[in-house]
Amino acid sequence: MAKRILFQGDSITDMGRSREDENYNGVGYPTLVMGRLGYDNPEVYEFRNRGVSGNRIVDVYARIKSDIINLKPDYMSLLIGVNDVWHDDWQNGVSAPKFEMVYDLLISEIKEALPEIKIMLMEPFLLKGLHTQGNENQPDRWEYLTREVSARAEAVRRVAEKHGATFVPLQERFDEVSANTENSYWLYDGVHPTAMGAEVIARAWLEAFQTL
Repeated sequence: MAKRILFQGDSITDMGRSREDENYNGVGYPTLVMGRLGYDNPEVYEFRNRGVSGNRIVDVYARIKSDIINLKPDYMSLLIGVNDVWHDDWQNGVSAPKFEMVYDLLISEIKEALPEIKIMLMEPFLLKGLHTQGNENQPDRWEYLTREVSARAEAVRRVAEKHGATFVPLQERFDEVSANTENSYWLYDGVHPTAMGAEVIARAWLEAFQTL
């Protein structure tokens, strides 16, 4: 029986995935991972993408039964955190302490229900761009976003350490690849990846997966 890999997260994971066809995982990093891992290991793995655009950690927790536990994945990766900050634009964000509390609860309950699961927790990231750099009405937006997303990233790292999950750093990778290019080459609005940005995430994902 094929081992099941579950990609979980927000729009960066969703990337237009089909809700009707399990084989269409969108145009982001899950499809790149699926292509490479599936090519190298025919019929060893099956892939499920349950990323939902706009999700915060509390939204993923609300889906824990239907979109995680009931799927009984052997492996799961989770990339979440930017919306918890970004949605404060609509007074609907999730504070850093609550983010960590709910994230910790999510992983605790997943591991209790699926004790053999192997989990990769991915670092939320940003680059300065269309939606992140601010304007005359929000001159401190970039400083605010980087500070708050970094706080969520540190929370993810702590939860990973607590539960023996694999932490997958991503911010440094995007900082490195964008050092000599336009940020929009990798993240077209400072948050959402282009095809090249998706490749950055997919390479980090695959490297971490090899250590499980």
